Amino acid sequence: MGRFATGVTVVSTAHDGQVHSMTANAFMSGSIEPPLCVISVARKTHMHAALVGARHFAVNVLGEDQEKTSRHFGGRPVEGLAPSFEYVGETPLLADRIAVVAARVTEIHPCGDHSLFVGEVFHLSAEGLGKPLVFHGGRYAALVYSPGLDLPTPEFW
Repeated sequence: MGRFATGVTVVSTAHDGQVHSMTANAFMSGSIEPPLCVISVARKTHMHAALVGARHFAVNVLGEDQEKTSRHFGGRPVEGLAPSFEYVGETPLLADRIAVVAARVTEIHPCGDHSLFVGEVFHLSAEGLGKPLVFHGGRYAALVYSPGLDLPTPEFW
């Protein structure tokens, strides 16, 4: 699976008055109508329990300069890094990101030692066209666009 390049995200939620966040690359669009997204979370994690209780989450897409943020929320705290959050309703959004999707959990499906959380999207935003942080082959990588290739502006749902 490490040969498949993915973007890097931080999934965030709030439950019992506490923000819970984790780095994840298991995120995908589920449906356009209705707008759905899917995240995969290991059942043994604190995040899994928080998502089951909270029933909402945000998927914060990290930019190419946010490797430290990814490592921080991936279980290797970076000294001096103090990420901040803003809220849409009860859902915490990472203040520094290139895009974010916020959703309410509509279904939870077992998937081996993980669960798939299906969420109905209620908020979307993209902060410019910054390049995403990419993960491939067990390490962070840079996304390079082909010279002269005109890419359309990304559209979200």
